[in-house]
Amino acid sequence: MTEFRMPAEWSRHDGCLMAWPTREELWGSVLAEVKEEYANVARAIAAFEPVTMVAPPGFGEDARALCGDGDGVTVIELPLDDSWFRDSAPLFVLDGDGNRAGVDFRFNAWGRKHHPFDSDDRISGLLLEHLGVDRIPSGMILEGGAITVDGEGTLITTEQCLLHPNRNPGMNRDQIEAELKSRLGVTKVVWLPYGGLLDTETDGHVDGVCAFAAPGTVVISLPSDPDHPDYARMRANRAVLEATTDARGRRLEIIEVPQTAFADVADGEIEVSYLNYYVANGGVVVPVAGVPQDEEALAVIATAYPGRKVVGVRALAIAFGGGGVHCITQQVPAARTTG
Repeated sequence: MTEFRMPAEWSRHDGCLMAWPTREELWGSVLAEVKEEYANVARAIAAFEPVTMVAPPGFGEDARALCGDGDGVTVIELPLDDSWFRDSAPLFVLDGDGNRAGVDFRFNAWGRKHHPFDSDDRISGLLLEHLGVDRIPSGMILEGGAITVDGEGTLITTEQCLLHPNRNPGMNRDQIEAELKSRLGVTKVVWLPYGGLLDTETDGHVDGVCAFAAPGTVVISLPSDPDHPDYARMRANRAVLEATTDARGRRLEIIEVPQTAFADVADGEIEVSYLNYYVANGGVVVPVAGVPQDEEALAVIATAYPGRKVVGVRALAIAFGGGGVHCITQQVPAARTTG
């Protein structure tokens, strides 16, 4: 049986997948603004690697008008319900020879929070067919934002999300862990207790609070303000990371991002998570809020990714919808080349 593993996000990419925002009931008054932000993210990533933007049938021209088409961003049309490809697109894995496959986990719109979601449950398979990549099915519901991997056997997730009864009520922790190991080629799962308290949309995805930056190195959110709702929770996460080792027995180096960003959008306050960034070929694209803390956070993230250009992209409307740059992107790791 061929063994596959999910490579780390900093590994070489053939490109990035994104989906065009069209769910009007989610975006409401910020729909035009969020389209601009998605286009800005796509263009920022396209400076480092090709981007394929998937739009629902009939919305391709809308996406091309803002993203361009052929200047690093290619727009195609496939049936979609929503626009969060970190969670509904396939998770790509490689075998020992560098052959690529895609794991097609089930998707239920973060515990059936939005309807319909049947097209998004099917989009992973359609993308794999479009790309000519072999499909590995899984009956487990899993969003890509719920995990971070080091490419060397270690996966970090949160109990708050993966053990939530609205995802896989028929599976216990051991069964979920076994499926992660089987499909993604990991050998150790580290369970953090918490995602973000304010992250009610995803029930606490790990990509808002922690990310592997290199083998043996993690970047974590650690708010410096004692009044922040996650002040104690993120310190509990840090304690777990301090006490654990990775799959190869290494203690983890922890890089703290103490900055947080809040802003008013559509008559409400939202939080922009600096941890919700995308690692591209030679770059890191980070959501920012247009506040003084942005530059400080970008500087911290730059220390975690030496040699990469760190780019901030305003993402207030994306945060209003419940996510960040990482949430709306999915990397396609480079496969073996022939010839």
